Amino acid sequence: MRDAPTLVIGATGKTGRRVAARLEARGLPVRRGSRGAAIPFDWNDPQTWAPALSGARAAYVTYFPDMAFPGAVDRLGGLCEAARRAGLDHLVLLSGRGEHHAQQGEDVVRRSGLDVTIVRAAWFAQNFSEGYLRDPVLAGLLPMPGGDTPEPIVDVDDIADVAVAALTEEGHSGALYEVTGPRLMTFADMAAALSEATGRSIRHVPITFDDFHATIARSGGALVADVFTAIARETLDGRNAHLSDGVQRALGRAPRDFATFAHAAARAGAWTPAA
Repeated sequence: MRDAPTLVIGATGKTGRRVAARLEARGLPVRRGSRGAAIPFDWNDPQTWAPALSGARAAYVTYFPDMAFPGAVDRLGGLCEAARRAGLDHLVLLSGRGEHHAQQGEDVVRRSGLDVTIVRAAWFAQNFSEGYLRDPVLAGLLPMPGGDTPEPIVDVDDIADVAVAALTEEGHSGALYEVTGPRLMTFADMAAALSEATGRSIRHVPITFDDFHATIARSGGALVADVFTAIARETLDGRNAHLSDGVQRALGRAPRDFATFAHAAARAGAWTPAA
């Protein structure tokens, strides 16, 4: 089965493109799953699932935009059934730490009868460099709710390394890897680390969840704002304010520190304003 491809669902996303690149760097065949791919995959079009899964050995599964969106858990169950019919050996699911919808998705995958590994991730460091917080960082601000609640923010490169290990090595079957960074940080701590890495003043601005909702609604609409505000309220209530050892267990090394991420991203031009 080494010649059979691994389907990477969400291959244009933060983790998916890294997983695909790492597999390809090892000389392993990859089928990039996205709406624009040669063999398209679209979560909203179940007719695309079987062709994308056909002939694949394994799959890395991310749900876009989040498993908290209406219908997401049911779609994940449908994908598992399609993967079982296609004869896949293994699924690696990216899940969210402290999100009850994500844990419902985990339960669906576990009950599927497939060989599975779950990677349950903390908040992404790359939200600052590749996501919706890049522009505020460029403006010198970090407007976030949650007060002083600390978060063990994780580097997406660590998530990708864990996923690739699960897809290519023995010993990860049935495992749950809860992946975090090596220390707890408040958003004020993160702003200070970003300031040091960029050489510019970046200030955390505490905002209410209602303000957070209004900001998202202006750009993404009411439904998107409702879902992401509910996730923020749920995950920034202190339930995630502890470290986990998933990176160490999966890879035999410590997770990457946020300061290391910030310096590397700054050197790579993540916060260089466009000309």
